[in-house]
Order: sequence, then C-alpha cells, then structure tokens
Amino acid sequence: MITVTPSAAQQILYSAKETGIDGAILRIAIKKMADDSLHYAMGFDDAIADNDLRLESAGVQLVIAEKSQPLADGMTIDYVELDDGERNFIFINPNDKNYVPAED
Repeated sequence: MITVTPSAAQQILYSAKETGIDGAILRIAIKKMADDSLHYAMGFDDAIADNDLRLESAGVQLVIAEKSQPLADGMTIDYVELDDGERNFIFINPNDKNYVPAED
C-alpha cells in the first residue's frame, strides 16, 4: 500500500532516534482539499485505533487512519534533495490529481 524508500526510511529512523523514540510508529494522514488536491502530514504516534491500518516498509512501522487509506494506496514516501540543496520528504501518489508518472 505505502512504500518508503531507503532514503526516507533512513531519515525517519534517524529522526526517531534523535528524539529518543526508537521504535516509534509513523502516522501518515492524507486529506482531500476543496480543489481535489491532497494535503499530507506525518508524525510519530503511539495512539493506534482499532480501524487504523498498520504496515511496515523499509523497516519503518507505519499507521494510517481508515479514512486516509484509499488516498494512500500505491503511494511512495521519499526523501530527496530539492533544487535549492535542501532535503525534504516528498509524497509520490498516483491518487493525487497533480501526479505525473516519472519518465523512464
């Protein structure tokens, strides 16, 4: 359902360790906006609901609320260098109306 790239996994696990919460679960939230674009949020969480989906990708434990699950299907989380040299997480999601597949 959700793929975490090795680069993203390394940064997520590093962040968890740096904040003293090794083994933490990363919650992913996706909200559809009025213009049909998607808004993403993520953060460490220890409150897991019965209807949350739990999964693992690249050694990262993930949780996603039931209402966000259809919007996350097939999504990839990556950690990349942007044009200005800054590194940031990006969400590559075929469910987003602005998604454009990468060219080979």
